[in-house]
Amino acid sequence: MVFISFYCFNFKMRFLLVLVMLATCAASPQDLSRKMFTFPQQTNKAYVRLNPTKQDFSFVTVCHRSFTDLKRSHVLFSLATPSHTNDFLIFWDNLNKEVEPHIRNQKAEYGWLDYMANMWHSVCTTWDSGSGLVQLWFDGQPLTRKFISSGSNIRGPVIIVLGQEQDSHGGGFDIKQSFVGMMSDVHMWDYILSACEIQKYVDERNFTPGNVLNWAALDYQIIDRVLVEDKLMTCQ
Repeated sequence: MVFISFYCFNFKMRFLLVLVMLATCAASPQDLSRKMFTFPQQTNKAYVRLNPTKQDFSFVTVCHRSFTDLKRSHVLFSLATPSHTNDFLIFWDNLNKEVEPHIRNQKAEYGWLDYMANMWHSVCTTWDSGSGLVQLWFDGQPLTRKFISSGSNIRGPVIIVLGQEQDSHGGGFDIKQSFVGMMSDVHMWDYILSACEIQKYVDERNFTPGNVLNWAALDYQIIDRVLVEDKLMTCQ
């Protein structure tokens, strides 16, 4: 009986150790170079949660690429905190045909964009809490700098989600705002990226990777049906 009890205890300890090791491996950053997330269906359940290396921001730059044929409004990037569900949100408003950065629950509007379906589009967004200015770069084209929100930093706990728009901290997803398509090359910096660095990102040249989110060393979790696939490329 003593031997059996010791064996069972030893087995349980080894099993727990394996679970800890698996959890550690799953949480380790992954190199997604030349990969993409595929969101294959309209849903309010599937998303990717990104884990940033920092929780306090006075400056932000976020860049990402997306590919979709959606004919409705949809989210492109959602960062929420307990005090502001739209603390840093990038949203396509299909009714008004404009990309809308929301920062600290305030909104700016960028229209007259050639947001064509079934094409890769690069969007970079910068924000300075001191001046309150936001600027959007669409496919490498700098757009007008606009005042949006100043005087306070984005402070955590931060939850960053791809594929869904947060109407509450980490939840409140609306199926009619979900993203369907492919997304790749998501980077985030805690400073304003220079025009030259943004152009390098757009051209997929040797740019400085994000120091908060880095696609080549991304800490993330997939919830429900989201796929990691080779990036969709066209033959030259």
